[in-house]
Amino acid sequence: MLTRKQHELLMFIHERVRETGVPPSFDEMKEALDLKSKSGIHRLVTALEERGFLKRLEKRARAIEIVRLPENVPDPIRPAISRNQAQRLTGSRGSRAPSDPRSGGTPRRHETEGSTNVPVLGRIAAGTPIEALQHKIADLPVPAGMLARGEHYALEVTGDSMINAGILDGDTVVIQQAATANTGDIVVALIDDSEATLKRLRRRGDSIALEAANPAYETRLYGADRVRIQGKLVGLVRRY
Repeated sequence: MLTRKQHELLMFIHERVRETGVPPSFDEMKEALDLKSKSGIHRLVTALEERGFLKRLEKRARAIEIVRLPENVPDPIRPAISRNQAQRLTGSRGSRAPSDPRSGGTPRRHETEGSTNVPVLGRIAAGTPIEALQHKIADLPVPAGMLARGEHYALEVTGDSMINAGILDGDTVVIQQAATANTGDIVVALIDDSEATLKRLRRRGDSIALEAANPAYETRLYGADRVRIQGKLVGLVRRY
């Protein structure tokens, strides 16, 4: 039996992960539950972990996985699946070579578990920009509820510049193809048509700032003509 606050926190985490693919921060949990300090959130998370509802990974930002939900909550949608699960479903590991995300195609409905196949197009830098995107190496099944309208693709994350946004080195991000984005969105940005990076977009007059979520990395400012938006983050898949 969960207390009211424990239930509220579990459902808040569940809804946030279902909507964005990324668990909320402790500050966001504190605000959502109207608590005065994060120590109360730590106690609630610990209690949920001890009761088998949550699992945490040490020394990793926002690394919270929902293991189960209360029995009276119907049809939970669990966006985080492991790479091993994806490989078992797709039977593919593949090889890598350069390409463009626009070749990804339309996601296809997977035959099992209500998932949709999204093409994995290679690696993206969450750090210093690296060589632009690679071609399809596999099909990744993700819960259909994670996807927005239009076409999607997935990329493996390299680097740690987005850890405070809950995106870790080795994660796979699910991207909605888009040529435009709002300030504050986490985007795939192609710089000078040669380097791709995953960053938060900020518009500053006629310039575009690509902002990291790690104080070890500085915000980079570019002229608008140097940056091409390739898509927006809609979800995340983590390997455990």
